[in-house]
Amino acid sequence: MVDLAYVIAGSEATGGAGLQADLKTFQELGVYGVGTVTCIVSFDPTDGWNHRFVPVEPQVIADQMEAATGAHDLDVVKIGMLGTAATIDVVADGLSRRSWRHVVLDPVLICKGQEPGAALDTDTALREKIVPQATVVTPNLFETRTLSGMSEISSVEQLIEAAARIHALGPQYVVAKGGVDLPGDEAVDVLYDGTQATVFRAPKIGSERVSGAGCTLAAAITAELAKGADIEDAVEFAKDFVTAGIVGRVAGHTPFDTVWQGAYVEQLALDEPGDAQ
Repeated sequence: MVDLAYVIAGSEATGGAGLQADLKTFQELGVYGVGTVTCIVSFDPTDGWNHRFVPVEPQVIADQMEAATGAHDLDVVKIGMLGTAATIDVVADGLSRRSWRHVVLDPVLICKGQEPGAALDTDTALREKIVPQATVVTPNLFETRTLSGMSEISSVEQLIEAAARIHALGPQYVVAKGGVDLPGDEAVDVLYDGTQATVFRAPKIGSERVSGAGCTLAAAITAELAKGADIEDAVEFAKDFVTAGIVGRVAGHTPFDTVWQGAYVEQLALDEPGDAQ
């Protein structure tokens, strides 16, 4: 039997993030991926690689969700970039129409190129309509500050406090990611379940963000949950998976590198002992 996972997210044309990264992750982890596109994001090489953002019409999103959920018995979904309040409305409605075993939300709050007022409307709608439906929310440090209402997060203790505040918004679990922006030599992520916090650590790999790391982490959690893992094991594995992807990053003509989702499996192959002589 093949395990299935569904993703609702934006398309990112360079292949480093968004729906492309999610489906690559699912495939690497042996999960059949099904996807709905919410928006088209492309970096502009003529304008400092800033974002170009084009939302998909809400009815087209609804049509995709109808087709995906009609074709397959989907009960685990990862939600990435939604981009507009209208998109959030249609996705929230679609989610509410069926029962989900797990909803993994990577809460992409803003995209460069959006007007500030539109971005605020999107943030508010996401907090009110999608976050409470989530099993797991995986905010990066900026998103953690925004969702928690904290002006500063500079320690693991503050990251735990922020995760607890986000948990109060309604999700069952919060994975608050410190990443390269949290001071210290380690990349720290916190899993909070409403009672206790579990801290995951790995050495930082450089000091620059790598495109697709957040997408890949959330997608790996989604894939593992689809296969039946519990949340702590899924998060622990996902952190190892994305760390390998950061080490094996892909460089291009962009001023940033991207995660390589195949790096974890490649490393496993290299670590296998050779044939006995």
